[in-house]
Amino acid sequence: MLLRSTTLLALLLPIVVSLPGYAASETDVQRLELTGACPGCDLSGADLQTAHLIGVDLRGANLQGANLEGSNLEGADLTSANLTGANLSDAFLTNAVFESAILDGADLSGSTLYFTDVTNASLENIDIAEAQVYGTPISVGGPYEDYQEEIGQ
Repeated sequence: MLLRSTTLLALLLPIVVSLPGYAASETDVQRLELTGACPGCDLSGADLQTAHLIGVDLRGANLQGANLEGSNLEGADLTSANLTGANLSDAFLTNAVFESAILDGADLSGSTLYFTDVTNASLENIDIAEAQVYGTPISVGGPYEDYQEEIGQ
């Protein structure tokens, strides 16, 4: 019995050790590359560094922990996408739509966010150091409503 358990453990251990924290679907990555549209896809942990994703449809996609460093997402639709912990540093996000998306813990440092739609997006603990933010309602210090209360309006 001990021999069987040891053999089983020896067979399973390499599989368990090689499993990443996130596992993007290779089929979904290929679909995105070929069509420029992958709504609802599992791209968690995908390495999309410096990818040209102009105008892509990623509505409802799971990009949790994805590496999008230096990517061009101009005009991309990421409505309701999960980008928790994603690396968007130095990304170009002009006219992108992140409506109702989850960007908690995302790294947006050095990125360009011009007229980016973040309506109802969750932006807890994002890093926007050295980001260029223009025409995009992202601020440091909490919601605008809290600021209005603080100054007595």
